[in-house]
Amino acid sequence: MSRLKSKSNLPKEYHGIADYYDYEYANKEMLQQDVPLLLRHLPKKPVDVLELACGTGRAAIPLAQAGHRVVGVDYDRLMLRRAEEKRQSAGLSSRQLQLRQGDIRKLKLGKKFAWIVLLFNTFMAFTTLEEQDAILQGVRRHLQPRGTFWLDIFQPNLQLLAAPFSYDLDPTLFYVPHLRRSVLVTTAVKRDPAEQRQDVAFIYRWFDDAGIEHVENRQFSLTFIFPRELRILLERNGLKIVKLYGNYDASPLDADSPRMIAQCQLV
Repeated sequence: MSRLKSKSNLPKEYHGIADYYDYEYANKEMLQQDVPLLLRHLPKKPVDVLELACGTGRAAIPLAQAGHRVVGVDYDRLMLRRAEEKRQSAGLSSRQLQLRQGDIRKLKLGKKFAWIVLLFNTFMAFTTLEEQDAILQGVRRHLQPRGTFWLDIFQPNLQLLAAPFSYDLDPTLFYVPHLRRSVLVTTAVKRDPAEQRQDVAFIYRWFDDAGIEHVENRQFSLTFIFPRELRILLERNGLKIVKLYGNYDASPLDADSPRMIAQCQLV
């Protein structure tokens, strides 16, 4: 059993392993449902779409393949390099999908978009109000007057939040072909409800050809936000929720919903 250790009270940013990312999440159910829901809500005619924290292009590529003009921004150059490889394999041009390295807290692209999307709990990785305000002000600067901001985060699970520690969560075995490596990943979480913060560790284990075990850790912090808090946070940054879904079937949010999927517009 792995233990989560923290040497500092400062939040830690998420840094994924680019070589693992697509294979690690290939069979995750929610990542097979979020893009189809988004595509059902996007206009049929091509529009300009900005994806914040686009990673390896998991969502940006199918949005571009659907005919939309997509700009994807991420701070991780290794993730973007993988996205560029996937873009080329998909036969997309840089005009159809433009990939840019940048910090979404300091976004200044000089362009406005019909749609801006931030998916897969990424907003929760920015744990301070100052960071969240900076991101949402960036959204406001880059959103067209009648545009849509699409935010997808988890709804806090009160039963899980009541447990100060959790270990060996979500064990997942995946294979990385170009490394010829099978990897087992588990998750450990340390929770601080007073700070609304979860310190998370992804623990990766694999064996080399000599049978020697290797362990890699990725530690980062997540915050959590409740529905009314989300509405207040958005409104103070000039955005209003038009629709709030509780899951990828477009069901309305209720107490048991796992997600908070907010479709927003400028106030």
